[in-house]
Amino acid sequence: MTIASGTVREAAIAAPPPAPAATSPARPRKRRQLTRNRWGYAYVAPFFLVFAAFSLYPFMYTAWVSLHETSLSNINGGTWVGLENYRDLLQSEFFWNAARNTLTIGILATVPQLCMALGLAHLLNYKLRGRTFFRTVMLMPYATSIAAATLVFSQLFGRDYGLINTALEAVGLQAIDWEAGTVSSQVAIAVIVTWRWTGYNALIYLAAMQSIPGELYEAAEIDGASKWKQFLHVTIPSLRPTILFTIVVSTIGAVQLFGEPLLFAGNGTTSGGASGQYQTLGLLMYQQGWSNFHIGQAATTAWAMFMIILVIVGVNAVIGRLRNRADR
Repeated sequence: MTIASGTVREAAIAAPPPAPAATSPARPRKRRQLTRNRWGYAYVAPFFLVFAAFSLYPFMYTAWVSLHETSLSNINGGTWVGLENYRDLLQSEFFWNAARNTLTIGILATVPQLCMALGLAHLLNYKLRGRTFFRTVMLMPYATSIAAATLVFSQLFGRDYGLINTALEAVGLQAIDWEAGTVSSQVAIAVIVTWRWTGYNALIYLAAMQSIPGELYEAAEIDGASKWKQFLHVTIPSLRPTILFTIVVSTIGAVQLFGEPLLFAGNGTTSGGASGQYQTLGLLMYQQGWSNFHIGQAATTAWAMFMIILVIVGVNAVIGRLRNRADR
């Protein structure tokens, strides 16, 4: 027993002490990441504060106001009506008239605008002399203010002394009262929108075209494809995401159209003509809130415009996904 106990005691003394529990390296690493993330959050915090103050809060407050019957002079003292404003809006002939006008003006402006922009971008994609000059010239209409452009075009489309009517009469055609007619007034406003935004979209298409690999055009040329076939079978398929983007952005701009129809008549009225022939949803919202002082109805119209934009963007997204699956 003595020898055995001594041997056990010596083995216990000779055995090395147990190693301390290893500190997990994950904790210091997480602390370092949190420290770095704090600085990142600190840098982006001003943006989120400004966004919350000037975008998120007005957005949610507009939704709250749309559920009340309130006036401009007493916004906080409105009466809760729930969804009654939305029900009245759907039953209003003024809303459906403005929605139809917004749709037709949007189509008249967006389709020619994007087609012309695509053609101009294709021309500028070639090695032409003075390409920088032409690109700058195309962007100048976008840099022009809405007020200046609309006032100039309202003079061009003038009934008595407008340059366009003078040209029509010079070739034996009858002068048109552009503002009085439904189709004529919407065409005139669509021309203003097309003039302002064609160059902007052309530069977007041009930037996308320059990222297309040149090997695709070389392979198509070796196969005997003409310039037109190269444009149809190489350029257009490569630009599908960009085209979808411009369609979505142009659609959003068409739904929010306000400045051009407001200034087209020259008197700043929000009725959109004598019979509302070119009143858009933006004009209707302004008329409800700041002419008739019905802020609840104006907020309801604003949310209706937002829902229309969501539906259009969702439809375009679904179409884009279906095309991508078909290409695969």
